[in-house]
Amino acid sequence: MGKEYKIKFKVPADYNPENLFKRVPSPIHRGKMAEIYNFKIEEDGFYFLDSLVDNKVASVAFKHFVDEALSYCDSVEIIEL
Repeated sequence: MGKEYKIKFKVPADYNPENLFKRVPSPIHRGKMAEIYNFKIEEDGFYFLDSLVDNKVASVAFKHFVDEALSYCDSVEIIEL
């Protein structure tokens, strides 16, 4: 189990996540070989799952996803699911 979030914004039809992928930390905790976070790119924003394995890494990744969304619009809506 973990905490799920939706970062809502209108994702451009031609969205390319390459730059985002270069900035986010690895989603795998090497010592535990466990998933720290996961995500999905949807047409109405990003789905983000914090697996509660490493809060520091997950929060850095979450910030990068929010910053990425804000680079395409003036504001985003963050919903805890």
